[in-house]
Amino acid sequence: MTAGREIRPYPFDMHETEVSPLYAKLREEEPVSRVQLPYGEPAWMVTRHDHVKTVLSDPRFSRELAQGLDQPRLRTENIGDGIMGMDPPDHTRLRRLVGKAFTARRVEQLRTDIRQRADRLADAMIEHGGPVDLVEHFARPLPVSVICDLLGVPYEDHTRFRRWTEAMTNEESAVSDVLSVIGPEMDEYLGGLVAQRRREPTDDLLGAMVRARDEGDKLTEDELISVAGPGLLAGGAETVSSGIPSFVFTLLTHPDELALLRRRPELMPSAVEELLRFVPINTAAMFARYSLEDVRLGDTVIRSGEPVLPAIAAANRDPEVFDDPERIDLTRTKNPHVTFGHGPHHCIGAQLARLELCIALETLLERFPALRLAEGPENVTWKFGVIVRGPSELRIAW
Repeated sequence: MTAGREIRPYPFDMHETEVSPLYAKLREEEPVSRVQLPYGEPAWMVTRHDHVKTVLSDPRFSRELAQGLDQPRLRTENIGDGIMGMDPPDHTRLRRLVGKAFTARRVEQLRTDIRQRADRLADAMIEHGGPVDLVEHFARPLPVSVICDLLGVPYEDHTRFRRWTEAMTNEESAVSDVLSVIGPEMDEYLGGLVAQRRREPTDDLLGAMVRARDEGDKLTEDELISVAGPGLLAGGAETVSSGIPSFVFTLLTHPDELALLRRRPELMPSAVEELLRFVPINTAAMFARYSLEDVRLGDTVIRSGEPVLPAIAAANRDPEVFDDPERIDLTRTKNPHVTFGHGPHHCIGAQLARLELCIALETLLERFPALRLAEGPENVTWKFGVIVRGPSELRIAW
């Protein structure tokens, strides 16, 4: 079914928090289309909400099959994807283990700790005096410190993890061999922590994973390190650290919605869900699934062995699912967005990310009643990395 199909260069044009209008055009006229990323083979891309959910959850589509192939990607290197590159049952085994750290009860127990961290960062910003860069002074240190403490990383090494996290996801890693340097550094460091946990067992997440590996849970050393490093750091910390300034920018450039949230702070949970739907956090559709057999999606047959990219940003603006999807509505009640994925690979840290985003916005709005952009929105610098997008610097004043 590929004959005659136009293959479009991808990603499409990106600007601030906007979603390319080409997604809407494709969703209406060609919901299963052909795209070519900077590296790897051409792929199908799906833009409808129901198709995206199918590709993310149907066992006929495999992430594991992508490993070792010339899969569609934004960076030169075709690196392993850790837990994101697995299918059940191996994926289920690792997810069950890591999931013990992210139960709703355990996440809720972190609320007070996260709020205290956010307040300390706000105190430091006030002491520094405005304007300050929200990314450097608040958005990046908050989630990295939370993940580091979950893993049991000593405080003095948090800045090292912040550097690694940014390096794994920024634009430079798409075109250089930065990962060939960062990867071994991080693996060696985490390997040292693993050895330390064996000598001195701990109750943190890394200690629990070491015990599971050594007690016969079939967790390999490489799996343990890949989950702790790229899995939790890039997938957890960097997503939140990009989401915070993106959400703040969106609220400050939508003053009516910001005023509503200040008047009705009880809307914060639904506001975060709407911001997760409305603001694209990922740079583009990624993590292609390969069809294990011929699968029909609408009028198109995906042949066995062909890669498919689920376009999350397009699915989150599907008018068949969301009323008035191009408008931000912090009071939206029906909001089945797929920002955290769907199916087996649904983000395991989604509840923690939601909590961090809620607390971050609550803290900033409470502590800075006159929060504003230090310069106009046109002066905000943006990054469009290999995983996440967002302001690389967001100077704020109050």
